[in-house]
Amino acid sequence: MANVKVKFNNKEFLLSCDDGQEEHLEELLFHINQKFNQLKDDLGNLGENKLLLITAVKIMDEYYETKKKVDQKKKELYDLTNKFKELKSLIYEYKDQKDSEIKELNLNHKNFKSEIEENQKKYEQLIDEAADEISNFVKKAKLENISQ
Repeated sequence: MANVKVKFNNKEFLLSCDDGQEEHLEELLFHINQKFNQLKDDLGNLGENKLLLITAVKIMDEYYETKKKVDQKKKELYDLTNKFKELKSLIYEYKDQKDSEIKELNLNHKNFKSEIEENQKKYEQLIDEAADEISNFVKKAKLENISQ
């Protein structure tokens, strides 16, 4: 434990604190002493006990207001975190949906391409058959013309 010598209301006090906290304790007491002296200047000398009580109430009021603001910011941060998680989830859902649609379109494209190729083969076969029939018809017609 470390000891710190501080001055408060023109009186010296020796306070103990954890090692390494000496500077922090001095800052706090400097701040409290400023508040105390400011109240003393504003309100006059009401007596040390009343001024100490009012100083403590003012410091607690500041602390309480700060705590409320911090709690509010924590809630806002929690809400933002939840919204971010929701947005992230929606993004992944959207990506999965689009990937699924792309797969479906690729499959449809592949099927359509196969169908086109199959139809083209059938068309070529039909053309070949028609050409053969025409050729046979022409041959038969020539043969009939020759035989007459």
